[in-house]
Amino acid sequence: MSRGSSAGFDRHITIFSPEGRLYQVEYAFKAINQSGLTSVGVRGDECCVLITQKKVPDKLIDVTTITHMFQLTPNIGCMMTGIMGDSQSQVQRARNEATNWKYKYGYEIPVDALCKRMADISQVYTQNAEMRPLGCSMILMGWDAEYDKPMLYKADPAGYYCGFRATSAGVKQTEANTFLEKKIKKKKDSVWNLEKTADVALSCLTHILSADFKPSELEVAIVTKENPKFKVLSEAEIDEYLTALAEKD
Repeated sequence: MSRGSSAGFDRHITIFSPEGRLYQVEYAFKAINQSGLTSVGVRGDECCVLITQKKVPDKLIDVTTITHMFQLTPNIGCMMTGIMGDSQSQVQRARNEATNWKYKYGYEIPVDALCKRMADISQVYTQNAEMRPLGCSMILMGWDAEYDKPMLYKADPAGYYCGFRATSAGVKQTEANTFLEKKIKKKKDSVWNLEKTADVALSCLTHILSADFKPSELEVAIVTKENPKFKVLSEAEIDEYLTALAEKD
């Protein structure tokens, strides 16, 4: 067996290859792209916007039951990208962790603490042979009352997490990140209100996928200073933002 090949080293999650790689964890990142979706999260000055594609695989499915946006606590919500079964399992675990925190300490869990906890759990999955990593990426957002600002965090299957000004996940992640980097670089001292933040997120998805979306093909969630509760927008509200973007172009 050649030392450079992955043969044998991708069979077990607990075995490093000679190059120091864990192939099963790398495959988990590839599994995120299996859904064929791209998700974008952007943090403004006093707001946060999550946006993802909505694809209904079967005409018989009730569209209202398909979602990638999940509320975890009154002020924190998340957007899941990847294998849907794994995503729903992780969402349930996140809700349990948030509830335990509230019961133990008497106040709602902050966004960074919840993201850290979920990343720690994912990290344990990379070192136990009886468990496999989850093939999903979790982007959390919420309004932090202590810092009095919006928070945007992402946790991946390897157990890595950190805060972001803007981030993405899914098939076109690389292209989306490049687009967002350019926008953030141009931002400098300009104020990003809700309209501007939503415009950046929508134009990012429209640009990288080279497509004009209908409101039914997107899911958008927001958190603002005026209304710190996690809110998923209706199709009519999404249509307003899409119309504004079309008029600008």
